Amino acid sequence: MDILTKIVNDKRIEVNLRKQLIPVAQLEQSILFNKETISLANKLKNSNTGIIAEHKRRSPSKQVINNTLNVFDVAKGYENAGVCGMSVLTDGKYFGGSLDDLLTARASCNLPLLRKEFIIDEYQIIEAKAYGADVILLIAAILTKAEIKQYSEFAKSLNLDVLLEVHNEAELQKSIMPSLDMLGVNNRNLKTFEVSLETSKLLSEQIPDDFVKVSESGISSIEAIKTLQPFGYKGFLIGENFMKTDNAGNSAQKFINDLK
Repeated sequence: MDILTKIVNDKRIEVNLRKQLIPVAQLEQSILFNKETISLANKLKNSNTGIIAEHKRRSPSKQVINNTLNVFDVAKGYENAGVCGMSVLTDGKYFGGSLDDLLTARASCNLPLLRKEFIIDEYQIIEAKAYGADVILLIAAILTKAEIKQYSEFAKSLNLDVLLEVHNEAELQKSIMPSLDMLGVNNRNLKTFEVSLETSKLLSEQIPDDFVKVSESGISSIEAIKTLQPFGYKGFLIGENFMKTDNAGNSAQKFINDLK
C-alpha cells in the first residue's frame, strides 16, 4: 500500500474521532472563526519572490527534519524575512504537526496561513477556519472531482483561499474549476519520492491563467525558482530547505535577499 493511501486511511479514523470530541457548533464559536482572512493568492500575484515557507518537523520521506524549532519563532522569523505566506503541517502521525501549531502561528504573525493537511472531510475545513487558517490545501490524488468541487466551494463560502495540488496531467484535468485560487504542482513522485522540476514545467502550459501557479517540493535553490518563473509560476513552497537549519527565519531572509 503506498504512503498516501496509508495516510488517508489513518486520517479517516482520526477525523471521525475528532468529530465525536468537538462538534462543528463548538468550532464555529472560536474567536478566529469570524476573523477576516488574508488572501495568499493576492499576495503571490503581487510579489516577485513568491515564497511560501513551511513549518515541518518531519516527513515520511525524510524522517526528522527539525524537532527543536518552535512555531512561534519560525512564524515570526518568516514574517520578518518577507515571505508571502506560511504553510503549517497539522498532521501528527506522519509529520509531527498539530492544529495547535496553526493556532500558535496565527498568534505570532499576520501572514496568510495555509493549513497543510490531508483533507477528506468538510469538518477539517471548518477546523482550519476555527484555528486561524486563511488557505486550505486540497490534494487531487486523494479526492474525486466531485469532492474537489464540494470542498473548494465550501472553503470559498468561508472566505478561505484554495490551493489545489496535482502531481500529473490526469489530476490536473479533473481539477480545473472556478472555485480554486491556486494550482500547485508537486514535483515529488509520491510512489518513488523522487523529485523533478520537469513536472512543473510540463504541466505549466495546461494551467489556465486565471489560477495562480505554485510549484511545490524540491525547490531548494535560487536557480530552481529562476528556472520556473518564465513558466508562469508565482508561488514556491519551500519547507525542508529552511527547516533543516538552526534558524528558519534567517535562512528564509537570506534566500529572499539572494533571490531579489
